[in-house]
Amino acid sequence: MKTVFMVAEKPSLAQSISEILSDRRLHSRKGFNGACSVHEWSGIFQHSPARYKMTSVCGHVLTTDFPGKYNNWDIVDPAELYTCPIEKKEATAKLRMPYFLSQEARGCDYLVLWLDCDKEGENICFEVMGSVASSMNRPANKSEQTVFRAKFSAITDKDIKAAMQEQALVEPNE
Repeated sequence: MKTVFMVAEKPSLAQSISEILSDRRLHSRKGFNGACSVHEWSGIFQHSPARYKMTSVCGHVLTTDFPGKYNNWDIVDPAELYTCPIEKKEATAKLRMPYFLSQEARGCDYLVLWLDCDKEGENICFEVMGSVASSMNRPANKSEQTVFRAKFSAITDKDIKAAMQEQALVEPNE
């Protein structure tokens, strides 16, 4: 049986979506980071039985910063900032979000992202994807789509179930 790993933008959203998609028949546990729960249930994905596992992030997974030597505004020429390298760091180090996501995604076959339908939500999609890529199973058929983006505008049974339909799931757009 395949496993579908799903990630929402915040814990309350993950819980609501899980309750709707599982018809309120789910098992929940607290994630090791203490901030995000993990909800699990069985269902159907792409016409086959599947195990679902849903959690969330707490906003951004990563943040972008300049290396230390560029952070002293009294000695750095602002023009240098256009060409200097940038660093990606954990947005909230105490949550250990990249590690949390990678551990929860271990052995999963599909990723469905339930993040806000705006540019910031799209960016968080790629932060999540980068965190889980090495933990997930590789598809036997390299052309098989394994990462999906759910598009929704309301947290209602009708909208959430419609967003999860095969024809409604899209690829994230970098």
